[in-house]
Amino acid sequence: MTNDQPIGIFDSGIGGTSIWKAIHNLLPNEETIYLADSKNAPYGQKSKEEIIALSIKNTDLLIEMGCKLIVVACNTATTNAIQELRAKYTIPFIGIEPAIKPAATHSKTQTIGILATKGTLNSALFNKTTEIYHDTKIIEQVGHGLVQLIENGDINSPEMTELLLSYLTPMIEANIDYLVLGCSHYPYLIPQIKKILPAHIQIIDSGEAVAKQTRKILKNKVGFSSGKNNNPIFYSNSNPKVLAEILDNNYTVEERDF
Repeated sequence: MTNDQPIGIFDSGIGGTSIWKAIHNLLPNEETIYLADSKNAPYGQKSKEEIIALSIKNTDLLIEMGCKLIVVACNTATTNAIQELRAKYTIPFIGIEPAIKPAATHSKTQTIGILATKGTLNSALFNKTTEIYHDTKIIEQVGHGLVQLIENGDINSPEMTELLLSYLTPMIEANIDYLVLGCSHYPYLIPQIKKILPAHIQIIDSGEAVAKQTRKILKNKVGFSSGKNNNPIFYSNSNPKVLAEILDNNYTVEERDF
């Protein structure tokens, strides 16, 4: 089954490009449209109702652009809005959730850390997931300020280092052996995080798992592209320069109000 319509991806800003990269690497023949809703970042500080409204706005635009499948490349939007999106639309949705399962399953100290937004950690879906792993101690930490710094292009700033130190030090002291990144922005901080964490602590993000799930849905439900038009399209409604820089300026980013 061939389907040359694009895959739609949205996030509260530039962070979901970490998910886009995983999808693009696994499925290079697929055309993708990426929406960076940077004007409304971060979603993690907003109410559930606001997050649902923003997710509907982004979904409507991607459907208008002819997408065959939508990846919600934002942990906060997934945990707060994906059930509503699936109930409202017939198009398939793929969400992104913190990868707690592999961390909890493989942890030898039975203690794992999760760095995420307030919106993700407070969501019913996240709490339902963590309840399954009651034998594992989960150290939760809200990453206050991290998304804003990433959106401003301040990944390697002294302020970022200071924040990460304050968030990760208590986890190290609690003897975690896995750190789960519960926000699609955070993989861009891995080089910084590795400088702080002892070498034995493994870092897990959700990119590869989301890419594999995307391939599965394409195979079983909507069809793969023939590869005739696989140029990625990127839209940002605020600060497209930062998005272009995080994509290494290899792609054109168009500023669009949405």
